[in-house]
Amino acid sequence: MPALSSDKEELFQNVLTQVAEQFSRAFKINELKTEVTNRLTMLEKRVELEGMKVVEIEKCRNDIKKLREEMASRNNSNFLEDNKKLTPYRDVPSYPKYHLSKETMEALRLPTFDAWQWEPNEMLSCLEHMYHDLGLVRDFSINPITLKRWLLSIHDNYRNNPFHNFRHCFCVTQMMYSMICLCSLQEKFTQMDVLVLMTAAVCHDLDHPGFNNTYQINARTELAVRYNDISPLENHHCAVAFQILSQPDCNIFSSFDPEAFKQIRQGTITLILATDMARHGEILDSFKQKVDSFDYTNEEHVTCLKMVLIKCCDISNEVRPMEVAEPWVDCLLEEYFMQSDREKAEGLPVAPFMDREKVTKPTAQIGFIKFVLIPMFETVMKLFPQIEEAMVQPLRESRDRYEELKQIDDAMNEVE
Repeated sequence: MPALSSDKEELFQNVLTQVAEQFSRAFKINELKTEVTNRLTMLEKRVELEGMKVVEIEKCRNDIKKLREEMASRNNSNFLEDNKKLTPYRDVPSYPKYHLSKETMEALRLPTFDAWQWEPNEMLSCLEHMYHDLGLVRDFSINPITLKRWLLSIHDNYRNNPFHNFRHCFCVTQMMYSMICLCSLQEKFTQMDVLVLMTAAVCHDLDHPGFNNTYQINARTELAVRYNDISPLENHHCAVAFQILSQPDCNIFSSFDPEAFKQIRQGTITLILATDMARHGEILDSFKQKVDSFDYTNEEHVTCLKMVLIKCCDISNEVRPMEVAEPWVDCLLEEYFMQSDREKAEGLPVAPFMDREKVTKPTAQIGFIKFVLIPMFETVMKLFPQIEEAMVQPLRESRDRYEELKQIDDAMNEVE
């Protein structure tokens, strides 16, 4: 074989080196794949072993997230023991950004918005848009990437309950956004007030276990013991909210000085605790005493209004069009029936409105709309007359529709 010239020999050596490097990379990739496969296998075995410890799984045996929740609720173990839940298990690049059209952005400002049409990543993008559109990201120097991570973590810390789930969180926040727009609240409130309203709405039902305070207290659950029977769920939602915010990657308030953070923390806690329906009469009566001489410079007045606003948004489904509102009734009744079935099995008291043998959709809704929703929204209407057409009138129509349905049900029962 003739000798190679020095140039060709050098070229040949370079080619050999490149080939060797490619082989080396290939081997490393294979090694990495093997390592990842082994780790996945180990994790699967661990999940399988954990699953074997659980007894009487009611639903979704193959859903690992629901399995963990079932273990927590059945065994009354500590909520959120796994701190990994507090930070998003997906990083931001895998959060598929949904680009909102002009029509979607306009629809988001209205109480008629239909949340059933949207996937979780689209709802996350809508929430992100609200924070930007209200000027909160700009005015409070919120890192946009941190906002994404925070919203992901919020999503991951809502359970897959029939009603108290991430879609409910989105609906409550979207209704708050629409009230801020419809009532021109940014002209009345400080931006800090608006930030508190939005953030409390986002966080208000975090890690809800699907069983209400009455169950927690009667069953003497770990939450009821921890919070001395005083709004155990709402206290838990607050605690989870600030556990998430304590993670640097999810702290949208990292630019706040200690005094400003104290203000946002106290404001958010006050509003989330106000969503306990056991306090409904107390909060509404307090607001009624202030509404005729309402003073936006009075901090106590403003706090009371904010408490009523989040209450309105939390139970606002019947404000929406019938085709949007009615599926939520089915979801709520499903959750109620799950609780009452458990209460019967455990020998605990059962509320009639939760008993599948006693309640119907019309009977469930008529009293709630007539005696809770309409009086509260009509009181808010004294301050904001513009909500009559958009919110109060749909409530009256919903009341009338359910009363007609009840008459039909009654007539059919008489025939039978």
